[in-house]
Amino acid sequence: MNKDLNLVLAGFGGQGILFAGKVIAYCGLIENRELSWLPSYGPEMRGGTANCSVCLSDIPIGSPLVLSPNALIAMNLPSLDKFVNTVVPGGTIIVDSSIISKKVERTDVNTFYVPASSIAEENGLKGLANIVLVGKLFKELGFCSAETIDAAILKCVPASKAKMIDLNRKALELGINS
Repeated sequence: MNKDLNLVLAGFGGQGILFAGKVIAYCGLIENRELSWLPSYGPEMRGGTANCSVCLSDIPIGSPLVLSPNALIAMNLPSLDKFVNTVVPGGTIIVDSSIISKKVERTDVNTFYVPASSIAEENGLKGLANIVLVGKLFKELGFCSAETIDAAILKCVPASKAKMIDLNRKALELGINS
């Protein structure tokens, strides 16, 4: 089946890091895979750093803490600096290049620069750069089926914010096509 995904998503509080991680974790749940979702944030919620470890596997997961991720989504420079050297060789790094201008110097990883915040903003999807980046991760790693990721968005967007479902779908699509 799918290769194990050991992912770290990291950025500032308020960028939707935990929500993006939850969408990916739900993909594993829907496909009956082993999964863990471990949020972590600094004492300051908005503006502080937030990161989230997500594991999807076909075998039991020993620890929910991802110390050697095979994928990293970085939404700010402190997060890229903190996690860039933890990604395993051959791993994937996805950078929000509208916030981070620095380039990854490692040559043993696949790095993708997606101006996710700009893409979201230009398409009237302010605050959905996180889902644009999830779309790019989905395109590059295919960690689940297209039906599954859509079902995960339906599951994660609360009923009180039902109008956000189509916006999340659009953000995902923009990421897939980026």
